[in-house]
Amino acid sequence: MFSTTKLFKVFFMFISCSVFSVAHADQALANAKGCMACHQIDAKKVGPAFRMVAKQYQGQKDALEKLPNKVLDGGSGAWGEVAMPANRTLGVTEADAKKLVAWVLSLK
Repeated sequence: MFSTTKLFKVFFMFISCSVFSVAHADQALANAKGCMACHQIDAKKVGPAFRMVAKQYQGQKDALEKLPNKVLDGGSGAWGEVAMPANRTLGVTEADAKKLVAWVLSLK
């Protein structure tokens, strides 16, 4: 039989690995979809740092609903003069955009 301590350790390891793999998978999606060509997590590149985006939309309840459309349709003016391309035409699906936005907003 497992002791309570051993069960807790196993549970904690499982949760830690699950959280790491989800965060890693979403960064992998950002790499795969070309987001990292213009963005970095911690520093401005062509576009804003993902942590800047997370900070800008922190506490906005509608961010998870409206930002996937910005990712898909692109646009300009929100973060400077350089326009973000319409990523829909670059192979980003609505499901991808939702995952990417959720990941970006989770960055602190």
